[in-house]
Amino acid sequence: MDHESAHEFAADLAVYRRSQTAAPLLKRDAAAFADHLLGLMFPQLSEECDSNADDISARLTLLGYDLRALLGGLVDEGRQGEVIDAFTRDLPAVYRQMRQDAETIAAGDPAAETVDEVIAAYPGFLAIAIYRLARQLWDLGVPILPRMLTEIAHGRTGIDIHPGAKIGHSFCIDHGTGVVIGETAIIGDNVKLYQGVTLGALSVSKKAAGTKRHPTIEDRVIIYANATVLGGDTVVGHDSVIGGNVWLVTSVPPSSFVYQTGGVTIRSVADTLESSEYAI
Repeated sequence: MDHESAHEFAADLAVYRRSQTAAPLLKRDAAAFADHLLGLMFPQLSEECDSNADDISARLTLLGYDLRALLGGLVDEGRQGEVIDAFTRDLPAVYRQMRQDAETIAAGDPAAETVDEVIAAYPGFLAIAIYRLARQLWDLGVPILPRMLTEIAHGRTGIDIHPGAKIGHSFCIDHGTGVVIGETAIIGDNVKLYQGVTLGALSVSKKAAGTKRHPTIEDRVIIYANATVLGGDTVVGHDSVIGGNVWLVTSVPPSSFVYQTGGVTIRSVADTLESSEYAI
């Protein structure tokens, strides 16, 4: 690039940068906020050892200031206090959801010795926990920041959960690498996913934005490794088992067992095997 071209390029960048009215949102600041908040809720994720309620309350107040800084330029100043108050008010319920997730993972994985181990070391728990924080902000209408948080989790764990997805309680992701959960996916309670599972859309057309593009997974479903479930009209009925490497674009009734035999076969779980016997 010659000197003149470099100067023109720099001028173009300067114009673009001046056009950005929002304050810069740095990924490291978003990551620090998530790390500090999760570390406060789960000492297994923190080097701090605060156990005094007054000290913890003070740290929560400071995290409120950190959140306000992250919201600058993203949310009107008049709404920032409202968002922070709502986020703080709902935090105890979200914490209880995270605890349920960790307990479910520990109960369902014979390799997990304690809940503490799950919280400290399991990528599935970390991705779900950050998703739950991001979902709070998504519900409050905060732009960009929820996506940034779940992308931080994606980078750390290989698990990509869109903050717009609706996920019930006691959610379990085992191993987890390569899991993708799209924006309009709906996941019920006590669902378990293994590595490489995709809950995606049949079409990536921009015209589909704002529509239900991703599947619905009802309660107590298990989806094994590398299965792909696509489409906004696709519903996996409750208590079903989706076997590994299945490609599914149609709904299946409750208590179905779906597996590959060169094609996809669907039959009743009761006629095949106990789901607890089909494990990785």
